[in-house]
Amino acid sequence: MKYDFNEFVDRRNTHSFKYDYRTEYFGTDDLIPMWVADMDFRTPDFIMEAIRTRAEHEVLGYSLRPESFYQAIINWYKTRQGWEISKDWMLFSPGVVSALSMAVRAFTAEGDRVIIQPPVYHPFFSVVRENNRIPHYNPLIENNGKYRMDLVGLKKSLDPSVKLLLLSHPHNPAGRVWSPAELTALAEICLENNIIIVSDEIHSDLVFQPHRHTPLYTLGEEIAMNTITCIAASKTFNLAGLSSSVVVICNEELRSHFSHELSTGHLQMGNIFGSVAMEAAYEKGNEWLVQLLDYLKGNRDLLSEFISTELPAIRMSPVEATYMAWLDMKALGLKSNELRDFMIRKARIGCNDGPSFGQGGEGFQRLNFACPRPVLQTALEQLKDALKE
Repeated sequence: MKYDFNEFVDRRNTHSFKYDYRTEYFGTDDLIPMWVADMDFRTPDFIMEAIRTRAEHEVLGYSLRPESFYQAIINWYKTRQGWEISKDWMLFSPGVVSALSMAVRAFTAEGDRVIIQPPVYHPFFSVVRENNRIPHYNPLIENNGKYRMDLVGLKKSLDPSVKLLLLSHPHNPAGRVWSPAELTALAEICLENNIIIVSDEIHSDLVFQPHRHTPLYTLGEEIAMNTITCIAASKTFNLAGLSSSVVVICNEELRSHFSHELSTGHLQMGNIFGSVAMEAAYEKGNEWLVQLLDYLKGNRDLLSEFISTELPAIRMSPVEATYMAWLDMKALGLKSNELRDFMIRKARIGCNDGPSFGQGGEGFQRLNFACPRPVLQTALEQLKDALKE
């Protein structure tokens, strides 16, 4: 089946955070929303069919996840990433951010330090601070738009108060796919210093060739035993509103601690449609994902070429994964509030402001290009015209 990603789907007045919250967030709804990290494409037909079939049974009581749910996940990650997961290692979470917060509480105490490597997905900061832990910053190093981890600096900065590391893998917003060598070096530092790694791998299916995602777990038994991995179908198949994800922990002791945190919050049940959708996605979603990645690659390349030829004052980091572009707009010479105002009032594009991603985000905007190509083209023309003015 051929999927039409050029189709425009009107999401206004559907209680969409991305569209219906524009006035509250940007002060106007007269802009193209390219901020919230969900896609403007229809959720795949096979997922909607599975949801409708379940909805025909008009009792929506407490439910369990069937064996087929776990097997679909096991088969997907073994086939696509070479990662063999056991059913016993999987725990439910309402979402990856919820899982990060629970991990912070499960594996650290108030006053402990948690490593964050900015610029990075902004909830990393809140799940640390709001749980009364202390962020231990290890800023990424940027060179010609490409980012790497400062492993030398990290090793020098550690002390016994550092207990946990939150890893964005692939990286949001910089779009990096961390190499096995980088991951192994990071993991070895953590092993040497008794630091547990929580690896957010929610974007692991959204990787562009020739790059390849390496699950942190697969880099050896010792590393696997020190890793908590967060996965979900929500980014890949546009299911974020169903609040369903899975946490994979092979270490029985760590899994017990996390499970206790999960049960303390009474969060382990989940919802019927989230489970149904996730199972259908992983069971039937391969061909849809192949076509999606091809389309997203086309959008990425259009964005990159347009910026290179038409917007020389802007620099775009290489997007190896995700559907977010990290745009360096420092050459415009605008302060953060001025850049935000320019994007909203002049370009009429709603992006995420760089400073929300922490140190190194000043002068940047994060743009979500998971939209029909004509919409992306319109946004780029608006930006070009605004810069001319």
